[in-house]
Amino acid sequence: MMQWHRESFDELSKDNLYRLLQLRQEVFAVGQSSIYLDVDGKDKGAMHVFVTVEDDVIACCRLLAPGVKYVEPAIGRVCITPSHRGKGLGKELMVNAIALSDELYPGQGIRISAQLYLNDFYSNLGFKRVSAPYGEDGIPHIEMLRLSVLETD
Repeated sequence: MMQWHRESFDELSKDNLYRLLQLRQEVFAVGQSSIYLDVDGKDKGAMHVFVTVEDDVIACCRLLAPGVKYVEPAIGRVCITPSHRGKGLGKELMVNAIALSDELYPGQGIRISAQLYLNDFYSNLGFKRVSAPYGEDGIPHIEMLRLSVLETD
């Protein structure tokens, strides 16, 4: 059975922190052959949204406060274990992270650095492309912005 978590760095157990970092390494460094410094100092101030099945983290992302990466809040490090892809979990993960951002930072929107091939996925979640493609960690990315409900009223 899947269990959803929303935890600050200080709320994370050592085991869950280890599992989050392990999943990110598996997906980004190994799966995408993207060599970069994943442990970048931003996890300590982030809110972590993740899903566990028994003792395994199967999906995760982090929400950064406004001013940490962008003026707006940011969602990043979005990843799903390969065995759970194609089942709608990515959308569910993002919907949860967006809702958390709206709770913590109402009216501020969300900015992301998305892998270019995921443009349609994020567009369907209300994000609009706001940059030309650029390289990040050897992978084409685009910056995308989602206005808050308050900004669109």
